[in-house]
Amino acid sequence: MIGKLLSWLVSTDLPQPRIGMAAIELSAVRKVYVTGAGEFEALKGVDLQVDAGEFVAVVGKSGSGKSTLINMIAGIDRPSDGDVWVAGTPVHTLTENQIAVWRGRTVGVVFQFFQLLPTLTSLENVMLPMDFCDVYNPVERPRRAFRLLEMVGVGDQADKLPANLSGGQQQRVAIARCLANDPPLLVADEPTGNLDARTASAVIDLFGELARSGKTILMVTHDQDLANRSSRIVTVSEGQISPVTADGGMA
Repeated sequence: MIGKLLSWLVSTDLPQPRIGMAAIELSAVRKVYVTGAGEFEALKGVDLQVDAGEFVAVVGKSGSGKSTLINMIAGIDRPSDGDVWVAGTPVHTLTENQIAVWRGRTVGVVFQFFQLLPTLTSLENVMLPMDFCDVYNPVERPRRAFRLLEMVGVGDQADKLPANLSGGQQQRVAIARCLANDPPLLVADEPTGNLDARTASAVIDLFGELARSGKTILMVTHDQDLANRSSRIVTVSEGQISPVTADGGMA
């Protein structure tokens, strides 16, 4: 039993981050899926660099590879070839156990459908990542969770279950939850897809504030108007990042 525990501890010991790198660096990243119809190349040698504090919108048609791209960055999926560095860590080299630990400390993920646990209150949902990764003193966790809920404007909803919240309130709780462990990177996959225009705009404002505070934000969206409010737009087409022309348009 002790031997298995020591083996697990070794397997989750993360490499020391490399200093001086960009927040995100992808080099020649390919992703090939094997299906019943044969191989499908979702990413075709993608290179990408994102600096700390950037708010980047990832846009593209359905099936273009944009969700695969952010899954590589969040450690949800692995590249078939190429290197993925996030916050100075070579994510492509990590074991499954290491990735789970690394993601819990480094990446906050915001989903389109919120993914809040229905039997937990807003406060308990935000505390969950802290409990899972065993960060912050247990006495401090409720106070930190409440401060985060206040920061995103739903402190008065702390004791409510998700079913008693509006869609916008649920998304704000989800954003507070992804900030629970103070990750340097936030990845959001269509975070405004189920929100009305006014609430979606407020969520984008919040992302902008977080970027100005030093967080790196990577957001997939189909909404060009919302994408235009980011600091940079990355367009994915047929598994590749479209080149930018001298005038800022796409080639």
